[in-house]
Amino acid sequence: MKNVTSDIIQFRGSHYEFGIYQGKLLKNSPLFYNREELYKQLDHKFSIDKSYVKQLLNRFGPGIEEEIEGLAFALGYKEEQALLHYGGYYAVNKKSGCSITTNPLYMIRNYDNDPQSYDGRFVLYAPTDGGYATIGPSMQITGRMDGMNEKGLAVGYNFVNTKNRADGFVCNMIGRLLLEHCSNVAEGISLLENIPHKHSFNYVLLDAEQSMVVVEASPRNVAVRDATACTNHFKVLTEENRYRMEDSLAREHIISNAQANSLSFENAFKLLNGIENGVFATKYGAWDGTLHTIGYIPTEGKCIFALGGDALPVVIDFNSWLSGNHLPLTKIKGKLHATNGFANE
Repeated sequence: MKNVTSDIIQFRGSHYEFGIYQGKLLKNSPLFYNREELYKQLDHKFSIDKSYVKQLLNRFGPGIEEEIEGLAFALGYKEEQALLHYGGYYAVNKKSGCSITTNPLYMIRNYDNDPQSYDGRFVLYAPTDGGYATIGPSMQITGRMDGMNEKGLAVGYNFVNTKNRADGFVCNMIGRLLLEHCSNVAEGISLLENIPHKHSFNYVLLDAEQSMVVVEASPRNVAVRDATACTNHFKVLTEENRYRMEDSLAREHIISNAQANSLSFENAFKLLNGIENGVFATKYGAWDGTLHTIGYIPTEGKCIFALGGDALPVVIDFNSWLSGNHLPLTKIKGKLHATNGFANE
């Protein structure tokens, strides 16, 4: 068993101020040095057109560029280096699993990946210079693995394929842009139809009006479908699927069967978080282990969050935080059946 922690980051202010704040937290931290090792892979594999990436960020995510500028200032990075590391336009993403169940009232998600890929940061951010306040775990500092915003839009995504990749944003930055700039499902669909995608992913959207969809997005096409269970394959854009889908289909089948009866929020969370239920993944050495289970309730502005399996989740009242109350927590702790910890350790 490996003890792991996720640091809770709370900030209200401009994007530039938030970038400086995060840069100061990162500097000389284990997360910073672990991420530097990852970025060494990026520096010789990728190049970016600085002007084009800034243009895209200004179009789809006004404010994110200023956050990256703040990070660059605090970390002593050149602009090109900061955009490459934190802009989400080029990044290394290993394959992962992930499972999501939704109904009109909630979204519950397992995030599956290798522990060393995990930032170990749970972020509550309320920008004062434009964009919606958001809550959710970070990925590559500026991106989000999943989350919910002040308007009640909840977002999660599931990996499908990296074949035939193209120039575009990676999943975690797209998640951040959806949360910070879309108030409902319709606006989320519009963004996903217009933004360039680097890889193929399912994006699951649920809003406070109880609208919910799955958006299948690849570098070539985008399709929208209804679903209450979503794993790691497309049902419309099937030509984009991987050759082997047995595990993805099996997890989807387990969730769908459970949904045949009315599945309460509590029982749905236990279904995904229970190690022996067939949805929770334990192949941590193969980039396919469940790191967190999270549940969002848009109509109540609350979420519950757990690290590892068979865990007692932490309840977070996002509406209370939006009202100005500071969350009285600094860390969330958990245990994984893994040999490696998170990148923040």
